[in-house]
Amino acid sequence: MEDSYIIKGGKKLSGEVKLSGAKNAALKMIIASLLFDEKVVLENIPRINDVIELLHLIKSLGAKVDFVDKNQVEIDPTSLNQNKVDLLHASKIRVSFMLFAPLLHKFGSCFVPNPGGCRIGARPIDRIVEGMKSLGVEIRYISRTGFYEAKMPDKPRGIFRFSKPSHTGTELLIMLSVFGKDKIVLENCANEPEIDNLISFLNQSGARIVKENSLIEIDGVEKLKFKEPFKIIPDRNEAVTYICLALATGGSISLKNLLLENITIFVEKLKQAGVKIKTSNNGIFFSRGKSLQSVNIETTPHPGFMTDWQPNWAVLMTQAQGKSTVNERVFENRFSYVSELKKLGAKIRFLEKKVENPKDFYYFNYVRGKKYNQVIEIDGPVSLHGGALNIADLRAGASLATAALVADGESVVNGVSILERGYEDFVEKVRNLGGEIKKI
Repeated sequence: MEDSYIIKGGKKLSGEVKLSGAKNAALKMIIASLLFDEKVVLENIPRINDVIELLHLIKSLGAKVDFVDKNQVEIDPTSLNQNKVDLLHASKIRVSFMLFAPLLHKFGSCFVPNPGGCRIGARPIDRIVEGMKSLGVEIRYISRTGFYEAKMPDKPRGIFRFSKPSHTGTELLIMLSVFGKDKIVLENCANEPEIDNLISFLNQSGARIVKENSLIEIDGVEKLKFKEPFKIIPDRNEAVTYICLALATGGSISLKNLLLENITIFVEKLKQAGVKIKTSNNGIFFSRGKSLQSVNIETTPHPGFMTDWQPNWAVLMTQAQGKSTVNERVFENRFSYVSELKKLGAKIRFLEKKVENPKDFYYFNYVRGKKYNQVIEIDGPVSLHGGALNIADLRAGASLATAALVADGESVVNGVSILERGYEDFVEKVRNLGGEIKKI
């Protein structure tokens, strides 16, 4: 199986990239399509490993789903006939947990295993389970099987406040509430643009969802009606990756279909670093000034600096003047790439950070007495050299490929199927920027 890249770095990469559809919107929209009683067509769906795995999983439940064009997917949920999610497929993709919503609405009960995906921390499933229970779902975990068993005796109803914002939790509870009883109120919700995209899709189909900042109110409807193909928003994580890639190599990049308002804090940090940004009818152009300046970042949920962006930002900072820090507040195991970057000559070290109230400061479930490494310091600029690298998670994978393209000489990046879970046509897009990359 081809699962490695050979990369020859050291060249300035410049050019134009057309962004693919957002992975984090596409996956949820495909699952939301199972709430319908008719065929649904979604556009701008990226052909990435995560989407392909989800389509396999949905087919195993009896529904019909497939690409009918390069980036168009047709979902026919009318033949859905299984309420138990396949363990093998679910172990490969975290979004499988959201199948609770359509399966409970279709069957009244279902069995869903612990979700898979990247191991970047112990994600707070308990907050999502609390939310489901608050809406009237009876759910328990069977440790001997690894499955959650859920029943929904009546239509969802109630009010729930997230103790800390949850992207997945917000979307799952929205889907559960679409056919709810009376008005359902969700408080302290996540604010990601992908959530707004999901709400737009559901409202276009007859749902009655009103979102104001972190407050969401949902009036239940009897059914959803498909009206016209729905287009997924461009992927802001992909945008950040290619911006960092081009700038770290000393080049420049133009993104045609970027929604700049979805990466506002990232753009602010770029400007602090001395990056020039120009907007025109042809797209948004990013280029370095005379020198790149170090800038500290701290990850928080949207509209803050996204946790998915920090690995690529760290690579960019290896080429910046001075010391910079990355403070990871969202996940407790997001620095798998650090030891790999050190192989290429990066100067990065972990810092101790004293936090007065860590349970409130961190968005993951902080355990008192456990050792955490949540802050790194990066010295720059440094000349990176080639090496052999191993990918541990999706965004770390993109940062390692970026570092290999910055480095002088040849590098081998292993485990690229993990990277390709979230990036469509990665090799082709890098080549179009002038990068030397080959999959082996």
